[in-house]
Amino acid sequence: MKKFIAEFIGTFSLVLFGCGAAVVAGLSPASGPAGIGLLGISFAFGLAVVVMAYAIGPVSGCHINPAITVSMLVAGKIKGGDAIGYIIAQLAGAAAAAGLLYLVQNGMSDFVLAEYGLGSNGWGDGYSEYSTVSAFIIETVLTFIFLFVIFAVTSKQGNSNMAGLAIGLTLVLIHLVAIPITGTSVNPARSFGPAVFAGGKALSQLWLFVAAPLAGGILATVTWKGVFEKGSE
Repeated sequence: MKKFIAEFIGTFSLVLFGCGAAVVAGLSPASGPAGIGLLGISFAFGLAVVVMAYAIGPVSGCHINPAITVSMLVAGKIKGGDAIGYIIAQLAGAAAAAGLLYLVQNGMSDFVLAEYGLGSNGWGDGYSEYSTVSAFIIETVLTFIFLFVIFAVTSKQGNSNMAGLAIGLTLVLIHLVAIPITGTSVNPARSFGPAVFAGGKALSQLWLFVAAPLAGGILATVTWKGVFEKGSE
């Protein structure tokens, strides 16, 4: 149970700090001229991963992302039963964090939940000017890079002491590119939490933020094991 609780806390923290930064202090009119903007939101997500990697990494490996868990399952690094428990904990943690953000925002005068509220992901009319194809491609490719980095820095050839920092900084770079396109997911749980409360388009578009990260993660797994891990044997 320690592993599952750790994954709950880690994913809760990721969504609370990342989406919280976007909602409370990010790009909304309520944040005013002191808003932290694109760079600040990107670092909020990345630093949340860094902190959690060192906090719960020794307990659960700090997946806090179903795409990572499924990739590790495909790579044979986690058992099926544990993977199911991880994913349930991740989704629950993300939903709990989004629920807390919703509760806090309700305490603001004249609060109205936006169509893509609470840091929801999306694309197209009402969100960005990008198409479904563009959104799917960028989410798949960036998740591929994210998982490739994770496999590399946690391998025998990697520097395990610096793994958390490298993974977190990779997520910062990913957000810098993808926020204007999809709001950046590369994590089905991160998308699930806000979408549950926002509903509408955010919920109807959730499929892409499940399918694309899983596709990118599995592709990275196959590439790493078939080319790099095999080549180092």
